[in-house]
Amino acid sequence: MAQSMIYPVILSGGAGTRLWPLSRTLYPKQLLPLTADDSLLQETVTRVSDTARFAPPVLICNEDHRFIIAEQLRDAGSETTALMLEPMGRNTAPAVACAALLLAQTDPKAMMLVLPSDHLIEKTDAFLAAVATGTVAAENGALVTFGVTPDRPETGYGYIRRGAAYENGTGPLPGCFQIQQFVEKPCLADAEQFVADTAYAWNSGMFLFSAEAYLAEMERHQPTMLAHCRAAVADGQPDLDFFRLDKGAFEDCPADSIDYAVMEKTDRAAVVPVDAGWSDVGSWSALWSVGDKDANGNVMQGDVIADDTRNTYLRAEGPLLCAVGVEDLAIVATEDAVLVVPRDKAQAVGQLVKDMASKGRNEPHAHLEVFRPWGSYRTIRMGDQFQVKHIIVKPGGCLSLQKHHHRAEHWIVVRGRAQVVRGDDEMTLKANESTYIPPETVHRLENTDDEPLHLIEVQTGGYLGEDDIVRLEDIYGRN
Repeated sequence: MAQSMIYPVILSGGAGTRLWPLSRTLYPKQLLPLTADDSLLQETVTRVSDTARFAPPVLICNEDHRFIIAEQLRDAGSETTALMLEPMGRNTAPAVACAALLLAQTDPKAMMLVLPSDHLIEKTDAFLAAVATGTVAAENGALVTFGVTPDRPETGYGYIRRGAAYENGTGPLPGCFQIQQFVEKPCLADAEQFVADTAYAWNSGMFLFSAEAYLAEMERHQPTMLAHCRAAVADGQPDLDFFRLDKGAFEDCPADSIDYAVMEKTDRAAVVPVDAGWSDVGSWSALWSVGDKDANGNVMQGDVIADDTRNTYLRAEGPLLCAVGVEDLAIVATEDAVLVVPRDKAQAVGQLVKDMASKGRNEPHAHLEVFRPWGSYRTIRMGDQFQVKHIIVKPGGCLSLQKHHHRAEHWIVVRGRAQVVRGDDEMTLKANESTYIPPETVHRLENTDDEPLHLIEVQTGGYLGEDDIVRLEDIYGRN
């Protein structure tokens, strides 16, 4: 019997703080090319792009990343069933419930393959074979997860202990097992025992089930959560190419993971073991583990020179990075930050980022170059009551009609042609021409040409924060 068409449900709400300074809140790890030329998100989408087996994916993301994600999907040649926007994070169980409710509107029995957008899978064929095995169980009502065969004692992952073969009423299903126990992240001694015992596998965070089965288990175990998700979908609104969940209903929804909310409570859980070269690439030590190493065990990316250096991850995003006489470190240099950490303490980077954010620093949130739906800007210099930016507006890009309470702006065109609204005036500016925008003046910038528009913006005033923007009109639907 032919297997059901599967809808990939791709979760892209994480911040990837343990991979700072490369991963930042506004441009997290799933959007970065960490292990290949494509981003982790693009690799995830491509992995399930066989249209004979998979429907276009449902992608769940947050407001800040929606235009970057849409552009990356276009670059990957991927259509979508839906691009769902979460107004705030509520963990995986509500996100997947909303996707299930959306799919159930047209097909209650739709099969859902839930995938994080930021994982690495080196053996796609092995992964797809495991999906095929799990589909048989899922079509019979099981909620399937995938247990990764461990190759080392890992204390950063949860584990699954499998039991007897899973049966569908007519007999055991080959390659599919009951779940005997979920195990929290263990100590090293326990992790070493788990690796030696073939009954244990890493909990991958990937799932396969029908929308109908998942919603039924949510109704049994999380009725309040499901009620809020129903309201968030029912009162949600289309917004350009996106579907925006209702903010009030989703904000009131309890937050929890699929594991805690459903999988550890249901009697319909099953696990399919898979050995597919999987990693959550959740830390710099994990990236060192999966990277191509030289004769000294070093992984080096970018402009790097290393002498008398061993078992170290070195990555330069711009500046030359040199290391001499060190070992077992991760050293990462971006344009505005440098991280040095022992590989065995790489998990602690997440707390470091929280500490920086609590002190009001901008480095946890944004790179020097910040992407917007109309293009990008790069901060060149900041000082007391002034800021200088390089702005690039892509062809057809248009900034919102806006004003600022506290700052004035001076625009100087470097390359291209700018269509400018300034108060009641409209003008065209070419290279070496400029205009001045006083505070409280309504203004807009647009590029109607076929080439990118480059300009220098000089801001002056007592407050220069990005929240001093009053949008009056915006073609991208931003508030």
